[in-house]
Amino acid sequence: MLWEGASCICLMEGKLLMVLQGKPEEEKRWSVPSGGLEKDETIEECCIREVWEETGYVVKIKEKLHIKEGVSFGILFKVQYFLAEIITGSPIIQDPDGLIYDIRWVSFEELKLLPLSFPEDRELLMSYLSPASEIL
Repeated sequence: MLWEGASCICLMEGKLLMVLQGKPEEEKRWSVPSGGLEKDETIEECCIREVWEETGYVVKIKEKLHIKEGVSFGILFKVQYFLAEIITGSPIIQDPDGLIYDIRWVSFEELKLLPLSFPEDRELLMSYLSPASEIL
């Protein structure tokens, strides 16, 4: 079985949009808005929906940036990362799964220190947030 999902990299004024997430019994950690593909949904629609549910922002996909594939807990996964820009909205948690606890715009320096849900993403995220990044 293959689990597919999308992650969204939103940048504004040199900061990265992140959410604090986790199951109630777990330590909460930070990640970019992300989640699993639903039936009859494109991967781009998944990305847009997840940002809306987790942050209250409506985004427009600008480009596909990265694909991460592997095995986690015995399940094959594929996560596609997109760069998106915010069109409208304001920060509000409306996650139907109840796993989001905070929304924050994070600087390059803050990102170095935050506990991440996916620590293997830190270098990738920092590369897009870096002052030398061409995307900014």
